[in-house]
Amino acid sequence: MTDLVTGPDGLPRCAWGASTPDYAFYHDTEWGRPVRGDDALYERLTLEAFQSGLSWLTILRKRPAFRLAFADFRIERVATYGDADVTRLLGDAGIVRNRAKIEAAIVNARAALALPEGLSALLWSHAPPPRPARPGSFAEVPATTPESVALAKALKKRGFRFVGPTTAYALMQATGMVDDHLAGCHAGTVSSRDGMAP
Repeated sequence: MTDLVTGPDGLPRCAWGASTPDYAFYHDTEWGRPVRGDDALYERLTLEAFQSGLSWLTILRKRPAFRLAFADFRIERVATYGDADVTRLLGDAGIVRNRAKIEAAIVNARAALALPEGLSALLWSHAPPPRPARPGSFAEVPATTPESVALAKALKKRGFRFVGPTTAYALMQATGMVDDHLAGCHAGTVSSRDGMAP
């Protein structure tokens, strides 16, 4: 499989985005597009943490259940979760039932709520300037960058869990802080620095 694939609709896509209908929809409509708003970014951060060690496709398919289980990822609501909620979530077959990740989601909601500047402003303050050109192949796409290392450190310093440099970079890719759609991909047209305020 080449790094860029033309689908049945005639549109060129990053190969991973052409591998399943779920991936194609996510790739075309969401991945790499700028996301702002504390709750929206908390959702992406939480899902990236749950994905650790698993297929992203698993997380995508469980996303509706995650939204139900975590009150649509409303930070103020999840920050109030306690032991009874952890027990409830561990019994929810619709999500990934991992105690450490569930507890991290709750701790991270509390940490996000405590940020004076808000989660969106903190995350976007670590976005790098746009690269001169989009990558030509997956080999040019890094797993971490100095910015993702700095973001992971900033989050950990503020009490966040499950936010290593690789997870931080995946978050940057997913939320448009970087544009890692390959050169020629039809979906890679939205600049990560589009002038919108965090």
